[in-house]
Amino acid sequence: QVQLVESGGGLVQAGGSIRLSCAASGRTFSRYAMGWFRQVPGKEREFVAVISRSGGRTSYADSVKGRFTISRDNAKNTVYLQMNSLKPEDTAVYYCAARLVESPLSLTGVAALYDYWGQGTQVTVSS
Repeated sequence: QVQLVESGGGLVQAGGSIRLSCAASGRTFSRYAMGWFRQVPGKEREFVAVISRSGGRTSYADSVKGRFTISRDNAKNTVYLQMNSLKPEDTAVYYCAARLVESPLSLTGVAALYDYWGQGTQVTVSS
């Protein structure tokens, strides 16, 4: 069982930056690929970014590519999402998720394949 707790959300002006953190419980964090997703009311959960077990591979949604950076610190059981040049359309509840994988390079942006989810943190970008 893995418990995920997001933090770092808040209100930021357009063009600003914010960093989200997701702390995981347990001693097997390095066996999980970690993803960030976001959701606005009335819409499906949307893939944002994913990082492989070792941190050696990453993938991003086109809408955030070049603005967001996902990283992880396996010694601290934490994954981060650095969000720069924020836009009002980035406003959403952001969720981190963990997927148990065999391959150290495995990545997926499919929400249904993730095993554990955090409770979410709200990010609001004002124009």
